[in-house]
Amino acid sequence: MTIAEHARPFHADGGPVGVVLCHGFTGTPTSMVEWARHLAAAGFTVAVPRLPGHGTTWQELSVTSWQDWYDCVDAEYQALAQRCSVVFVAGISMGGSLALRLAEQHPQTAGLMLINPALGAVDPLARLAPVLKYVVRRVDSIGNDIHKPGVDEGGYDVTPTAAVAELLALWADVRSCLDLVTCPIIVFRSTVDHVVPASSTEIVVRQVSSDDITEIMLPNSYHVATMDYDADTIFAASTAFIERVSADRIQA
Repeated sequence: MTIAEHARPFHADGGPVGVVLCHGFTGTPTSMVEWARHLAAAGFTVAVPRLPGHGTTWQELSVTSWQDWYDCVDAEYQALAQRCSVVFVAGISMGGSLALRLAEQHPQTAGLMLINPALGAVDPLARLAPVLKYVVRRVDSIGNDIHKPGVDEGGYDVTPTAAVAELLALWADVRSCLDLVTCPIIVFRSTVDHVVPASSTEIVVRQVSSDDITEIMLPNSYHVATMDYDADTIFAASTAFIERVSADRIQA
């Protein structure tokens, strides 16, 4: 299967602090690469994997499972954990869901950086995907919800319904164990998001067990905020967050 150039994984070696960055559903690593480069320039070791079924064809995505997506980021996490003293996880949209699950499964996770994390969808028809997948193979694309003109996240032109059903299963799994998340969290939420409802972030903040949570609003960005007008805010605040939390971990 041919992988699009913009969908190739990104890795950069740095210091003892590692960061895994998870892209979103139907998206590609391109939505995270500039952020990853910023973190690498700050001296961190970074990894941006390409989730299975992404960056190739929507037909391939339609036959992948949420466990496939999770196993991919889990492998990257464990690889960084062998090389780095501490590991942070960042995620946008479904990548935020995967980041939360990593923190649930790996309590040693140093911190989470979430951008419009998804635990639900704005489109009410999404919940019907487990049934619709048998009669409708694909629906309209959810990609490129970006306020800034001329920006392309490199996602699919359509959304496979079977993959949406897998996404629902992932969300249910993550929501059931949110109380296991204890690490510091910084969460960024766009004031206008046409893909993920604000209630997703509210669920995260309300149900995790973390006592160190910072919430930052993004007034000039839509869903794919890492490629939008407020990207620099995300890059700067996340770098400061990693520096603060990792310093506390090392001193402890």
